[in-house]
Amino acid sequence: MVIRVVRGGICGSDMLIYHGKNPFASYPRIPGHEFVGEVVENGEGSKKFKPGDRVVANPVVSCGNCYPCRIGRTNVCTSLQVIGVHRDGGFAQYIAVDESNLFRIPDSLSWDDAVFIEPFSIAANVTSRIALDRSDRLLLIGAGPIGLTILQVAKMLGAKVAVCDMVGSRLVHASGMGADMVINTAKENIGARAAEFSDGDGPSAIIDAAGVPGLMAGLAGMASPGGRIGILGFSTSISEIAQYEITRKELTIAGSRLNNNKFPQVIEWMASGKLNPSSLLSRKFPIGEARKAFELIDGNKETILKVLLDLEAL
Repeated sequence: MVIRVVRGGICGSDMLIYHGKNPFASYPRIPGHEFVGEVVENGEGSKKFKPGDRVVANPVVSCGNCYPCRIGRTNVCTSLQVIGVHRDGGFAQYIAVDESNLFRIPDSLSWDDAVFIEPFSIAANVTSRIALDRSDRLLLIGAGPIGLTILQVAKMLGAKVAVCDMVGSRLVHASGMGADMVINTAKENIGARAAEFSDGDGPSAIIDAAGVPGLMAGLAGMASPGGRIGILGFSTSISEIAQYEITRKELTIAGSRLNNNKFPQVIEWMASGKLNPSSLLSRKFPIGEARKAFELIDGNKETILKVLLDLEAL
């Protein structure tokens, strides 16, 4: 299917590609894995879409044959490719995408809101991996764009959420999005505050959306017995953690990568008004000013949430 791209969202991995530091990308590379647009040409034999349909692309491309694919874990396919990382992405006027990776966008969703479907799929995946529900008290580490999508999904699922960050402005955003407690780790003792938040039991769920390896031992120490810890980071540094903590408490530690077929669920959540993507939008630039957009993010990492590229005029 040939898609005319209308909006693209700039993610942290796009920033790494821009600076030549993404270990998964080879060059030259067109980035952009968060994008939405309009079908302009059907693939041969396609019956799922027609020209003019509004669509969003799931960037996860899997082989369908390896062990993880056979058990339904396509997001960790042994031959995994991500549109915009391993192959050219959506920061272009047109892109060809297999129809199996496309999902129709409801007319009720604006282009600006729909481009957030992919970021929210990350939140849907990690909350699913730790089976988060309304009985949980979640300690969420990191209030950047992904952390704030996780906060919104966690609150929608009914969990109580304490959000930690070193940047006060990010915690202001978290408070505005419904955090039950915010913890400024530059000024407060995270262990004491987490114990207060969980009535002394320890959080039943923890998600590390900051990706700091040195936190692992402390998170395991803070977690409640029977607790679950979700990990999103890609650092190759060693995380020191005693088996004692994991076994004594019978902790579950779950990695979460990209999304495993979460687009339909996220689209339903958005269409029914359960999420507020516009609260994450900081700025929008025409694609011709993409360099300005990247420079804005580079110079304002503590205050900027999500910046979009507008390709509609091309």
